[in-house]
Amino acid sequence: MKNKFLLLGIALVSLTSCKTIPLQVANVETQKNISINKDLKNDEAFVKVIEPYKQKLDREMNQKISHTNTDLTKQGDNSNLGNLLADYTFEGANEWAKSHLQKNVDAALINIGGIRTAIGKGDILLKNVYEVMPFENEVVIVKMKGSDLQGLFEYYAKNEINNPVSHLYIEIQNGKPSKTLIDGKTINSSQDYYIATSDYLALGGDNMNFFAKGESISTGIKMRDLFIDCFKKNPQIVPNTDVRLNFIGKK
Repeated sequence: MKNKFLLLGIALVSLTSCKTIPLQVANVETQKNISINKDLKNDEAFVKVIEPYKQKLDREMNQKISHTNTDLTKQGDNSNLGNLLADYTFEGANEWAKSHLQKNVDAALINIGGIRTAIGKGDILLKNVYEVMPFENEVVIVKMKGSDLQGLFEYYAKNEINNPVSHLYIEIQNGKPSKTLIDGKTINSSQDYYIATSDYLALGGDNMNFFAKGESISTGIKMRDLFIDCFKKNPQIVPNTDVRLNFIGKK
């Protein structure tokens, strides 16, 4: 009998809880819009709270990590900043691969859109690298058959875009790959190649779907951290200006 009353009580509670309760709309009052402009005064109390942290961040971001006697830009098919960062990607990935895979990286490819700005002639500050690379991209190594690299070369033939490369030479003529080399050698279709890139591109970003044919290997290395370390190791930056992308007759 007790069980019957218990079940009846649960049923009554369930029915009661399922009743529709009329919604009551609170009074809504129109407030004055506040324009965010230079006339808006700072909250002095808040400014005092964050000021020590701001000073610490400014000191860190304004520290010199290297120097360049030339402007480092992303302009042109073989931009000096593009070549530099592609080389840094290759170096960092190659060091990791030797240690973790007992393999050498064969080439590197990054996207020009990931390089957000230039670095002017003079001292290179930590904040400059954050401005160039504001994203949290990771270095990934993609293991690919030589035969599958044709998709990479056809991508450049189709787009003729200046996505920086390292240890690669890609020549395009009449809309087709006319000469392609890895580390100065022709591609062996049956050989495995290890290509360093970003996780964004390895996942098909910028329509680089050819990477899907390979095996992606995560390194755990943040590209920006790698670039910072490389700048610190090189007090005087002398970027390579060799031709890696050669779009013959490009309009």
